[in-house]
Amino acid sequence: MRFLVAMMKHETNTFSPIPTDLQRFRNWGLYEGEAMSRAYRGTNHPLAAFLDIATEAGAEIVTPIAAEAMPSGPVRRDAYEYLSGRILDALGRGSFDAAFLDLHGAMAVEGEPDGEGALLERMRQIAPGLPIAVTFDMHGNMSERIIANATVINGYKSYPHTDMYAAGMQIGRVLMRALKGEIVPVMAWGSVPLLAQTLRMGTADEPMKTMQQMCRNAERKPGVLAASVFGGFPMADIAIAGLSAIVVTDRSREKAEGVVEALLDAAWARKADFIYQHEPLAQAVARAKMLTDGPVVLLDHADNVGSGGTSDSMVVIAELLRQGLKDVAVGAVWDPAAVQEMMAAGVGATVTLDLGGKTDMPSIHARGKPLRLIGTVRRLSDGQWTVRGPMYTGAKVTTGPTAVFETGGLSIVVTSLHHEPWDTGIFTSIGIDPHHCRYLLLKSRIHYRAGFAPLAKATITLDGVGVTTSDNSILKFEHVRRPIYPLDEMQSKPRPTG
Repeated sequence: MRFLVAMMKHETNTFSPIPTDLQRFRNWGLYEGEAMSRAYRGTNHPLAAFLDIATEAGAEIVTPIAAEAMPSGPVRRDAYEYLSGRILDALGRGSFDAAFLDLHGAMAVEGEPDGEGALLERMRQIAPGLPIAVTFDMHGNMSERIIANATVINGYKSYPHTDMYAAGMQIGRVLMRALKGEIVPVMAWGSVPLLAQTLRMGTADEPMKTMQQMCRNAERKPGVLAASVFGGFPMADIAIAGLSAIVVTDRSREKAEGVVEALLDAAWARKADFIYQHEPLAQAVARAKMLTDGPVVLLDHADNVGSGGTSDSMVVIAELLRQGLKDVAVGAVWDPAAVQEMMAAGVGATVTLDLGGKTDMPSIHARGKPLRLIGTVRRLSDGQWTVRGPMYTGAKVTTGPTAVFETGGLSIVVTSLHHEPWDTGIFTSIGIDPHHCRYLLLKSRIHYRAGFAPLAKATITLDGVGVTTSDNSILKFEHVRRPIYPLDEMQSKPRPTG
């Protein structure tokens, strides 16, 4: 047998000013050929599962590309054509018995809002009968094109995404059973006009906890091979954005449709629970100041680089300084120029920096505002480390040249490359022990839980300024389907699409 195994992932925030070119993929991870196997074997990742399945089957494995970029603005067309072209070229050069793909589901490209649907459609044109298994992120925005051109699909059931390997193994084994003639998989899907917010999708919380448990319960029923709820990615101003469900069964479309309908009914009944409730920033910081038992996790969620934030909004940091919070570790501010200034000054030097605020955010009518701060260069690093926590376990990451800047009771990790702090390595790799800090200010939303939930004595969400805001009134939606909740008031559940 001969298998194609590949990855092409990006969560596109159409409001983000951060460009997504090929270099951005290289910054996080772009591997071709054998380098892909070396990078992902043994990690908690769908690709590791696919490679294990292929090896177990004794198949020849073709790995044209594995590429992922930190979330940001629409993918440049030339970057997309290069990445998808590697997969399509490999497919066109020889026959395959199956393809195993790790995609995100929320990749929007210049001129193409459904990057994954377009890729799968082009693959089908080259190999009409090819069995294709796909894993998608729980925040994928699913489409008719995606469903029509894949054989079997599975989504992550945990957020933080600590089950990526398990999701890949589950759907990979389903496809292997189909190849052996043991099953005949069929899929059903549907979506509802619900623009659920990311802050309300943590799978330790309601309502997503119950939604994903419903999927697991469904998979225990005879003939149900995989059941997935996709909360969708709400920072994508595209027609297909929203909550959806996909179910794979053995031969029974009626059974698959029944499970989909039950999932969508349950989501719609709790639609208000998927919407975040705001608290004034100064009030939330004052509440945090009253807590004495640390570490206390503070979330600068509106500037979450893991959803396309610039990671250099200084509004929340300014409020912490104004209210005099001490013993705060900040992960992280993106400011390559400031890092270079600190490297030139050296460890121990006192420097004055115009920190952060280098990026304007036209989509929310916000200009970058640096903070002028006097402080000490405490540590310097090349920013390379390995993830040891439960999400992306074993993956090697880099924040580029990195520094720790101490000022006003804050130890600020300043990076040259964007990275969401879901693992304690963002601190430990540069000499900060997060266990011994009173506060941990993280530019994250839910993924931080993978590494930091076990040590957090409390968590407070801070409503700052940034393109990952949960305040829909700040965002100008022009292309998303309408009506859609909560942008529009909707009482009765509409007929699901799909």
